[in-house]
Amino acid sequence: MARVTVEDCILQVPNRFDLVLVASQRAKQITSGNPLTVDRDNDKDSVVALREIADKTIDLQVISEDLVQSFFKRPISDIVDQKLLTKGEEIPAEVEEAFKDAAAHVNIPQASVDNEEGMSFGEENIETED
Repeated sequence: MARVTVEDCILQVPNRFDLVLVASQRAKQITSGNPLTVDRDNDKDSVVALREIADKTIDLQVISEDLVQSFFKRPISDIVDQKLLTKGEEIPAEVEEAFKDAAAHVNIPQASVDNEEGMSFGEENIETED
């Protein structure tokens, strides 16, 4: 079988970043035992996932929903069944906790303001002008 290229898959998922997310989620599904829709041909799970995307043998919407679901501790359906948000309503605690947990895994350096004279970035101190 010919090698899978990004150009084959880009026709199905136009955004390369989305393609990486969808393909990795499908590869995780394959690893966990979901049935294949194409022959393996001694390929790794990631290559099989890309071949499935290129051949249109999987439902990309289902994979995308599974990807979003993987970020929550509880199924989204449980959260949605409890209450749908409308403008002005509070965010359910479960949703807020899920986003806090996700944010905890992101490593972004934090800048802290020491006082009015300057901002501190780790060891370095930057003076501000008024």
